[in-house]
Amino acid sequence: MMPRSFRILVAAQVIWELLRYDLLAATSGFRGVHSRAGQRATGRRAGGPDLESMVPRVVAAASSFYWKPILCLQRAVVTVRVLRKHGIEADVVIGCRSVPFLGHAWVEVNGRIVNDSPGYQQKLCVLDRF
Repeated sequence: MMPRSFRILVAAQVIWELLRYDLLAATSGFRGVHSRAGQRATGRRAGGPDLESMVPRVVAAASSFYWKPILCLQRAVVTVRVLRKHGIEADVVIGCRSVPFLGHAWVEVNGRIVNDSPGYQQKLCVLDRF
């Protein structure tokens, strides 16, 4: 279990990243968000599995208090940026299905979905991974 002070720090990082995403999306669109998704993790793993499960929960909790709806892409980008800041290799994955149309974004760590249902990997074709 992570110390309370660390969870508060992660919550502050999540709020900052939500605001940052909105600013980037408003000024640069998807191209700006995509190009500034964050640097890859350096290979050090600060929190391991505990952090991989805690960050998506903190993002979900912060989303409920955010003043506007948070869609899957914003949630995925924010989750990846926070995980990478803590040394965890994570990717935003965007997938779709054409009939009936469904588009969705999620987060993977070592090929495993950490913030959503694992069924998306089988149901959707991957369009982008960053």
